[in-house]
Amino acid sequence: MVRSKTWRRSAALLVLSSALVPASAQADTLREALARAYETNPTLEAARAQQRATDEDVPIQLSRAGPDVSAVANHIEFVKVSPNSFTAPERRFQGGIDVTVPIYSGGAVKNGIKAAKERVAAGQADLRGTESSIFSQVVAAYMDVLRTEALATLAGNQVDVLGVNLEATNDRFEIGELTRTDIAQSQSRLAIAQSDFRNAQANLIAARETYIQLVGSAPNDLQAPPPLPGLPDTVGEAVTVALEYNPDLIAAKERAEAAGYDSEVAGAGRLPTIGGFVNYDYTDFFGTLGGPISANFAQDETTANVGVQLTIPLYQGGRPAAQQRQAYARENAALENVIATERNVIAQTRSAYSSWQASQAVIESSQAAVDAAELSLEGVRAENSIGNRTILDVLNAEQELLSARAQLVTARRNAYVAGFSVLAAMGRAEARDLNLDTGGVLYDPVVNYDRVRNKIFDWHRDPEPEAKSTRTVDIPAPDAMIGPPDESGDAKDY
Repeated sequence: MVRSKTWRRSAALLVLSSALVPASAQADTLREALARAYETNPTLEAARAQQRATDEDVPIQLSRAGPDVSAVANHIEFVKVSPNSFTAPERRFQGGIDVTVPIYSGGAVKNGIKAAKERVAAGQADLRGTESSIFSQVVAAYMDVLRTEALATLAGNQVDVLGVNLEATNDRFEIGELTRTDIAQSQSRLAIAQSDFRNAQANLIAARETYIQLVGSAPNDLQAPPPLPGLPDTVGEAVTVALEYNPDLIAAKERAEAAGYDSEVAGAGRLPTIGGFVNYDYTDFFGTLGGPISANFAQDETTANVGVQLTIPLYQGGRPAAQQRQAYARENAALENVIATERNVIAQTRSAYSSWQASQAVIESSQAAVDAAELSLEGVRAENSIGNRTILDVLNAEQELLSARAQLVTARRNAYVAGFSVLAAMGRAEARDLNLDTGGVLYDPVVNYDRVRNKIFDWHRDPEPEAKSTRTVDIPAPDAMIGPPDESGDAKDY
């Protein structure tokens, strides 16, 4: 069915100019979408939980440096004793407390604690990277919805244009100016345009589904994204900042440090260890010790002892050497991974910067094309009014203008996504950098680390785990509707 081309052109202009108008109170903004993802995205929530688990490695390692206190108790009924033992008891209760304190462990405990702290720092950098990655995906999804709305509207407009063209071709065939071949060609072009329109609708639905997946809510009249803050003037500046602040590179360096401490821990396996111990025991024979002469025996007793134990490994089958060689190999791999990550960061930064610059150039050329198409349309309309141009010339000029505007919006989408990718590579695409209003305090992984790192009580527990992210099962499946509502209150089927 062919709809009004005038309304469709107006709808196209409304969609295509969405990157130029200020946000309204009823519409979604990019800042709101990022804030929702920050608060409800399950991938980000899982990364935070994983970091909290990593935080616990520090108190776990610290526990190895503290005393180990245990209580042991047992009750024995001697149901059959040696017939040659005349003083054996019939029953016995024994209880005691054992305390062991490590004094020296060859540096294993100290270096294990340092390695755990380095991994906490690496995990915090990983969390920054996850946040930045989620935000990059949200920005791309947001801009993709705007772009696919424009392209779907443009594809619908093309159906209208070719429908009018087919009608005109039929009219000219009736008066003998054209042949059936011309009609067949017009019909073929219209059929292809209708297929392109359906594909554009499917792409729009897919873009909206991706948005829902990342943000947790359906897109609602998406508005202009704000200017990107802090974009560098040169690619060299971008790379310099990225090498200092990129979270993936920071995490790789922290893991390499942790691997170095792991090598020290492995080497401690061949060194002597010293530990102190204290034992206190109580025994009660319930009046059964000594048999017939039990009165001559004490029926309960307490003992205590204190000592120091030195353990010197002499031979362990080569295990300590193998463990240290293994640790050295892993440390070497971590060091190489730092260089690999550095290369990747440099390549990503340069590539994103190049794409951003290229998109800026495309914006300029596309803007020139829009200006030229506007001038062309104005001239064709004027010539049509005096009979020098046909209505098809006017429609073609209108289509050229819409195509140029669609190309301009696509270029703006690409420039914005590439620019945000530059910020992400530089380590400047996180909630604090973007000044997001989440309605509360931003998540700080250091808070949990400070909360748990010195906990020494065995019964300190957190609440039972439960999911915090929002589900999308109740969000209706998106459609391909675009534009303002019609007289019935429904949006147009674009």
